Amino acid sequence: MGSYCSSEAKFGKSRVPDVSTLEAIADRLRIHSIRSTNAAGSGHPTSCSSIAEIMSVLFFHVMRYRLSNPKDPASDRFILSKGHAAPILYAAWAEAGLFPVDDLLHLRKIDSDLEGHPTPRLSFVDIATGSLGQGLSCAAGMAYVGKYIDKANYRVYCIVGDGESAEGSVWEALSFISHYKLDNLVVIFDVNRLGQSEPTPLQHNADVYKARLEAFGFNTSVVDGHNVSELCKKFEEAKNIQGSPTAIIAKTIKGKKFPDIENKEGWHGKPLGTQGTEIIKQIQEELLKKGTDTKLERTAPEEEIEAINFSDIKLSEEPSYVYSEKVATRLAYGTALAKLGHNNDRIIALDADTKNSTYSIKFHDAFPQRFVECFIAEQNLIGVAVGASCRNRTIPFVSTFATFFTRAMDQLRMAAISQANIKCCGSHCGVSIGEDGPSQMGLEDIALFRTIPGSTIFYPSDAVSTERAVELSANTKGICYIRTSRPETPVIYENTEKFEVGKAKVVKKSDEDRVLIIAAGITLHEALKASELLASEKISVRVLDPFTIKPIDKDFILLNARVCGMKIITVEDHYPEGGLGDAVSAAVSMEKDVVLKRLAVTDIPRSGPGDVLLDMFGISAKSIIQAVKEFVQ
Repeated sequence: MGSYCSSEAKFGKSRVPDVSTLEAIADRLRIHSIRSTNAAGSGHPTSCSSIAEIMSVLFFHVMRYRLSNPKDPASDRFILSKGHAAPILYAAWAEAGLFPVDDLLHLRKIDSDLEGHPTPRLSFVDIATGSLGQGLSCAAGMAYVGKYIDKANYRVYCIVGDGESAEGSVWEALSFISHYKLDNLVVIFDVNRLGQSEPTPLQHNADVYKARLEAFGFNTSVVDGHNVSELCKKFEEAKNIQGSPTAIIAKTIKGKKFPDIENKEGWHGKPLGTQGTEIIKQIQEELLKKGTDTKLERTAPEEEIEAINFSDIKLSEEPSYVYSEKVATRLAYGTALAKLGHNNDRIIALDADTKNSTYSIKFHDAFPQRFVECFIAEQNLIGVAVGASCRNRTIPFVSTFATFFTRAMDQLRMAAISQANIKCCGSHCGVSIGEDGPSQMGLEDIALFRTIPGSTIFYPSDAVSTERAVELSANTKGICYIRTSRPETPVIYENTEKFEVGKAKVVKKSDEDRVLIIAAGITLHEALKASELLASEKISVRVLDPFTIKPIDKDFILLNARVCGMKIITVEDHYPEGGLGDAVSAAVSMEKDVVLKRLAVTDIPRSGPGDVLLDMFGISAKSIIQAVKEFVQ
């Protein structure tokens, strides 16, 4: 399963646990959770109480961290995947001395960052949790970076609720963690038996959890989750394991130490009210009888890890294409990614077993030690990337087919709340991929990424602009999306062309232009074909490449539209909802006299040659010509 080493050699001398004090701290954490949720009038005190001893042992005996800098790169990481238990997380940091315990009474208030579920608004939170089943993937990303990129001694601890373990993404993460032998990660399953509306499927059948986790390759133990001595022992043993990750199945009681409430249904997500006040009195009386000092010295990390500078990341070589040569933008993506890797050793690449199609294989071949194969598990793929980006340790570039990002929509939504700095590339977009058929055609991806707050969407149309999109995305904070195509398309830009986020380019114009055509990727080239054919009929049109769909270059679009009589046609290899046409429509919606016609894929497509499909679904040069003539004749 895994080999043992001396924890003293790797992590410094172990401390003898002060069991009575840790037990007392656990009870104080319960008191804080009751008080804060009572003050808020909402929250999850019973979900907090089941992990009180686990939190006490982790924060006041096991983990190494600095209060002066909660996100110190050398500190251990903690992820509360069951984010609804946030009050006890806040209580642990308050007890540690990060902020006054009285601040806990501001839980869920509009002017407080102690929100209902953890977010990185707080200095001690790395990732947002609350949409269940996602924390473990992020923990896996942190642990991967710790073991293989930072090569440091910090450890990662993640508490997963038994209810959320029904999520498939949890098992995707477990598979990943085992495959990469992340022995610096400990996952704690809080098996408290009760879900939100009824008991969990396995309830307290811990042996089934154990068998499943052992089958995944974990060093697994079942413990009484309220037994401080046993918890301390298991966490210490985990430090000695090499070559396999550790899972601790903590059998707990929901509402532990809350008389008439513990282990009973109907108390999920409810403050305890007057019952809570009485429970606080009882716990305080017990603490007075024991006379235990509830302060313990914390352990700081012994090593120092330098911060990473990600300013002004450049391609190691400039683009070097021949004008009009045909190059697929997906291939240019792989070329550019490898160039970034040569320039900065903290650029990493992740893929979902599509690297030979997305061309991230070019990065894999150049930097195998910085390439993370996540296999066909896209939800975990995004979660790992989010975790890998935490504490500014790496810039992850994530690639798969455009259509498969839809599977990870919730992870992307939570990544935005986590303030994640990840870069996504979706290849094989639209009907232009041809015979593979509709299941493989990304026709919703722009809409998906446009809904994500703070996102940037690049839609390059040739190899030069693709390389610049990759370079710009590395320097653009937040979630970026680069949409690449399968077919080869002509290079239309000089290698020296300058690109900026939110700045469009006119690729064809004259003084007699009567219609502005806005298109990107494959359809930009269809628009250029159409413009040549229209010119032979003495009809001049202007063709604009938006380069970024979000932000869209509103001012430049309107400037060119006015020259063309306020007649605009958008053409996109995407469904009409949420794509380029919607972005342009929003940009011009307040302008008078705009006439906008939108060409898009309006029905579920089918297999066939790409050029035939472009024509069948009304986004080919032929369809553009027809739309232009409807405007001008």
